[in-house]
Formats: sequence, C-alpha cells, structure tokens
Amino acid sequence: MGGNSPGVQGNGTVIQTYSNPAGPAPFNAPAYYNFHVAQLTVGYVPDVFGLNRRQMESAEAQVAAQRLQLEATYITLASNVVAAALQEASIRAQLAAMERIVGINKEALVILRNQSRLGHVSGIEVAAQESSLALAEQALAPLQKQLEQTRDLIRALAGNLPNEDIEEKFELSALHLPQELPLSLPSKIVEQRPDVRAAEEQLHFASAQAGVAIANKLPQFSVTAAIGGMATTPDWMFRTGGGFFNLAANAAYTIFDGGTLRAKSRAAEQALIQAGAQYRSTVIAALQNVADTLYTIQSDANALKAAASAAQAAQTAFDLTRKQYQLGYVNYQTQLAAEQNYQQSVINLVQAQTNRLGDTAALYQALGGGWWNRTGAASQKLESGANAATIRIDLDKTPVARLSATARGENAQ
Repeated sequence: MGGNSPGVQGNGTVIQTYSNPAGPAPFNAPAYYNFHVAQLTVGYVPDVFGLNRRQMESAEAQVAAQRLQLEATYITLASNVVAAALQEASIRAQLAAMERIVGINKEALVILRNQSRLGHVSGIEVAAQESSLALAEQALAPLQKQLEQTRDLIRALAGNLPNEDIEEKFELSALHLPQELPLSLPSKIVEQRPDVRAAEEQLHFASAQAGVAIANKLPQFSVTAAIGGMATTPDWMFRTGGGFFNLAANAAYTIFDGGTLRAKSRAAEQALIQAGAQYRSTVIAALQNVADTLYTIQSDANALKAAASAAQAAQTAFDLTRKQYQLGYVNYQTQLAAEQNYQQSVINLVQAQTNRLGDTAALYQALGGGWWNRTGAASQKLESGANAATIRIDLDKTPVARLSATARGENAQ
C-alpha cells in the first residue's frame, strides 16, 4: 500500500497514502497535496533543406513587389499631372490665337457690311464672311470646354474637389522645349522601371514558392530541450533534487498524403514558368514602350521643325503685308487675312510644341521615371537577394535592344 505515493520530497516532506482511516476493512485513502512545476522549453528546427529560407525569400519578394507597385503608382500620377499641365498650357495658347482669329473675322465682317451698304461688294461675300465667323466661333467653344475640363482634371489629380481651385496656372510661354532628346539608349536602362522590377520580384516569389514546395516533400527535423524544477513548495523547485532537464530530437517524413505534396510541387513549378513568361513579356513591353517613344520623338521633332518654319514664314508674310498696308499698297482686309493665316500657323506650332513637351515626359516615364532619385527613395532602393533563383533576360540581345537613329529637336519658342 502506498506504492503510488510521491514519497519523500527534496525538502524532507513525505507524501504517502495511508490505510484503514476508519473501520476494520482495508482501505487506502487518497493523498492530497500541492505540486509546483516550472519549465522552460526551447525548440529548434534546423533548416536542412531550405524551407524557412525560401519562405522568407517569398515574403521579402512580396514586400518588394508591393513597394514597386506603389512607386509605379507615383510615376503614373506624376505623368498624368504633367500631361494635364501641358494640355492646359497648350489650350490656353490655342485659345488666345483662336480668339484673335474670331476678332479678325468680326473686323472683316464689319468692313464687308459697310462696303455692301455702299454697293462695293455683293451680299454673297458678306454671307461668306458671316459663315467664316460662325466657323471660327464654333472652333472656339470646344477649346473653352477643354480648358475647364482640364482644370477639373488637374484639381482631381491634386486631390481637390471641382470647386477647390489650385493657384497654379500653366502657360506655354513658361515651358521650355529640350534642345535635344536622345534617340539611342542602352536597353539595360529600362531595368529600373517599376513594372519590370515588380515582375522580377514576382518571379523571385514564384521561385521561392517552388523551393518551399520541394522542401515540404523532404524530411523535417527538430530538436527540443526543456529545463525546470518541481517540488511541493516553490522555494524547493530549483534546489537539489527538484530540478530536471531533457533533450529530444525528432524526425518527421510524410509517407502517404494522397499525392497532395507532389501536386503542390507541380503547381509551384508551373507557377514559376508562368512568372518567367510574364517577366519576359513585361521586359519586351517595356522595350517596346521605349522604342515607340523614341520613334515618336524623332517624328515630332521633324513636325516641330516644319511647324516652326511655317510659323516663321507666316509671320514674315504678315509683317510685310502690314508694312504694305501702312504704305497704302494693300487694303486692311488683306492685312487681316495675313494675320489670320499667321494665327492659324501659331495654333499648329503650339500643337507641335505640346507634342514635343509631351514626348519629354513620356520618355522619362518610359525609362522608369527616376523614382530612385526621389528624396528618401535611395535608402529604399530594392535589390534582388543573392539567393533569388530568378530567370533573367539578357536585354541587350532582344530585337529592339538599341535604336541607332539620332535626331535633334529644335527649340521653337
């Protein structure tokens, strides 16, 4: 009897059962006591096959991809603001020229009506001038509408409501065209584009997930250690006789799972192939974007040069006609016609200048927007980890790796 009792404790206390507490029949009474245990358990799982390492890589790749997508959003917003500002400046310049054209047509109409009353011109000529004035006024209305809509767009991009105006007013005369834009760029320069970097991080993530799927199919090892003390009173828990420790190793391997791990591994492999294809597609699209922008720069540079020459010729003709009018060689209507031609050439020049300015912004956007130069971004510049098993494409070997064409843009202010 009493064989199941704890017995003598480290502090000398005896805990045991006892027999026949009452009555002649044999009876073992239960032993009631308090027992205190304090234990610290430490476990360690050796990353033998890289499971934890690849999981960490996948998490870091996701964080990097999200950060790059945020940078791409900033660049898109900045590009939209620049495009809206250029559009406003262009519309204001075109509006001023068109208002002058409307004024010229009104002056010409007044002259023709006076001549008609005197019998010098027919009613057909007056009607034709009235039609010209109506067409000019008709062309003026869309420009006024576009200006208000562009201002609303700028307010929205700035985070304002339509009734919350901004102080900035954009004039084309305050913007300067670049003297020269490159039409030959190394293809590797697009590597810093946020969309390309984000696609690379997605490929990194897929590669890490494939490694996780492979590691899950292999044995998993763990080591567990525990140390502590136990006694009937807390002050004897860590004295002689009260302490204990243990150390255990464990190995686990999935023998049968119905093919789940193998299916997950195949899915991860296919996801890696898909991510690689998406990365390549993103790189090709980025190079195409840069190539299209460079070709546009060349085309718009030629168009700007032609528009500048036309505007210069129209201004020369207008100046000469004005001198002839002052000397009495031509009438005032001829001078108005020359001025109208000049104002129309100004509108064409404004459109060409706007396209050229837009090309500059488009080139910066196509090359990544320079987000790595933004204040605070340099410290957050993302670099792929050394253990990233990614598929990189040699950009210099792609069909549109380099464009050899060169051209110079003229400043036609």
